[in-house]
Amino acid sequence: MPSQPLSSSIPSSRSGNIVVCASLVLLFAMGVRATFGLFMQPMGLVHGWGRDVFSLAFAIQNLVWGVSAILMGSVADKWGSGRTIVASALLCALGLVGTRYAGSEAMLYLCAGVLVGLGQAGTTFAVLLPVVARAVPPEGRSTAMGIASAGGSMGQFVVVPAGQLLIDHIDWTGALWALSALMLLAVPLASRLTGKPAHVAGAQSLGAAVRQAMGHGSYHFLFWSYAVCGFHTAFITLHLPAFVVDGGLKASDGALAIALIGLFNVFGSYWAGRMGGRHSKKHLLALLYATRSAAIMLLILLPLTPAVLYAFSALIGLVWLGTVPLTTALVGHIYGMRYASTLTGIVFFGHQIGSFVGVWLGGKLYVATGSYDAVWWISVALGLMAAALCMPVRERALVPA
Repeated sequence: MPSQPLSSSIPSSRSGNIVVCASLVLLFAMGVRATFGLFMQPMGLVHGWGRDVFSLAFAIQNLVWGVSAILMGSVADKWGSGRTIVASALLCALGLVGTRYAGSEAMLYLCAGVLVGLGQAGTTFAVLLPVVARAVPPEGRSTAMGIASAGGSMGQFVVVPAGQLLIDHIDWTGALWALSALMLLAVPLASRLTGKPAHVAGAQSLGAAVRQAMGHGSYHFLFWSYAVCGFHTAFITLHLPAFVVDGGLKASDGALAIALIGLFNVFGSYWAGRMGGRHSKKHLLALLYATRSAAIMLLILLPLTPAVLYAFSALIGLVWLGTVPLTTALVGHIYGMRYASTLTGIVFFGHQIGSFVGVWLGGKLYVATGSYDAVWWISVALGLMAAALCMPVRERALVPA
């Protein structure tokens, strides 16, 4: 079966290049995002900011990322993905440089929150995965999106330890300059990720596609289960390094834990994509969310040792971003590929609502109680809730993919 054409008529021989370039952009963007927890303590010491201040900045980043993912998805659907990726990479780099010079809480919220959030929106899943999906035959979409998502996980594995080394050797100020330069590498890659969906006479309008999705119960189940994914990943990414130090381990253990999550999710995302092409995607999503709850219980019920920490990282890593290719593939399968970037962006907004709550609540409850225990148990309950939400999803296509 031929692949869905882009308006630029990308030949099938370029599909592999598109997957590779999308994986690299995700590697840079998701890797940079995963380093933010490393800056919380050194920046806090210099500026006198508590964890609640940095948590709010990261929460704003996630919320802006979610809101602007809808905008960036619509821009990519209408004017093309290449321009969207370039503009977003520049915004992210600018936000990182601004964070280096942020001397007040307001500037931190503007730079690390708003600018980086805008940049993340156009260099991550909502824009890139639909490009990958349209470049391959329908039967290969789930696998291709799994491979691209694995690129984001590899970024977490590679960039987080590198970020800690940069902080150790050139201080957090130099590390932010280096990470901003890394984001600029996405600009030349965008030339291989151009195009937009082909126009089909008589096809749905964007408004009709959004109204159809909003009126379909499965879209809401995907939206809110994805919010739980965001709660988990954002809370753990930002607060796990501090949780590890609080528990008596070294900062390097926290950085390694985040990196191991990324390494194991390289396999987890690929596996989820492969299995999503063969089995029920909603059942796989339910399995992933339930496994997250089990992994978190392992971490909080056992004494915190390096072995327990790394076992948690491996298990949570296997199910970390496997939700992304499965959720994106379900949106494209049920509601069609014509407006997949926009519809994926709206669902991703749910993910970022969860991200905002996760990082903000983590900081607030830590300041109030001196512990992350309450947030860990909330995370367990939410994982089980998300597993239950996935089960009523109807996987029948409403619009041809």
